Amino acid sequence: MQALRIASDTTVTGLTLPDLDARRAIREHLGSTGAADQAVYHRRALLHIHGSGQSIGLQKNLAAWALASAWRGMTLYPLHGPVVITGRTQDGGVAPLDDDLVQHARAVAQTVRETLIEWQARRPATNEAAIAELLAYAFRDVTTDR
Repeated sequence: MQALRIASDTTVTGLTLPDLDARRAIREHLGSTGAADQAVYHRRALLHIHGSGQSIGLQKNLAAWALASAWRGMTLYPLHGPVVITGRTQDGGVAPLDDDLVQHARAVAQTVRETLIEWQARRPATNEAAIAELLAYAFRDVTTDR
């Protein structure tokens, strides 16, 4: 089953999850011994998030956050640690991730990576300006064909 893992450093890795026991494999990719949290930010996708990521001090995942915010159409709370993205069945089950959503994730992660590099030379005026800039790029990435 096709899925993606987005690491906190913006690295996107394609995954092939087993059809049976996909949730166990997802927990392994998250580094979680407990249940992974699931969130729906796009009607055809599930984001699987380390349930204790923030409390155990995992790094913020700007690429996954920007993607989820763009899919939802609003600024969301921070995501911490690696995130696994799968497709979603109509009844909320895990399914293979559609190719167009794979492209969204890859495009947003690339944009976040490039923007972070650019900010080393040109820092945003404020945190709010940084958030607005990053989300504008992410919204563009999920609404246009690249």
